[in-house]
Amino acid sequence: MTAYDFHPEAAIDLDKIWDFIADDSVDVADRVVSEILGRISDLPPFPQQGHRRPDLTSRPLRFTAVYEYLIAYAPDQKPLWVIAVMHGRRSPRVMRAILKGRQ
Repeated sequence: MTAYDFHPEAAIDLDKIWDFIADDSVDVADRVVSEILGRISDLPPFPQQGHRRPDLTSRPLRFTAVYEYLIAYAPDQKPLWVIAVMHGRRSPRVMRAILKGRQ
């Protein structure tokens, strides 16, 4: 059993991040996505290490960042459930809508 898993749309988030960055540099896109995945793989042993964002959701999700990307995850799920990977400069209203649509 893996220590974490992705909401189907969170996996698509990673693909879109890679595609967007790869328009300028495939090497940078590979590095950014690799670092995001590395950060996610560090979460399961200490899932509460992220911070809460009550401005984005009332659900017991935690958030952590890699560069300007915000990783939203459910720390109490086994395996740890990655809900979304979003650019941190998105409108909070848009981020709330994304999270609301992903259970």
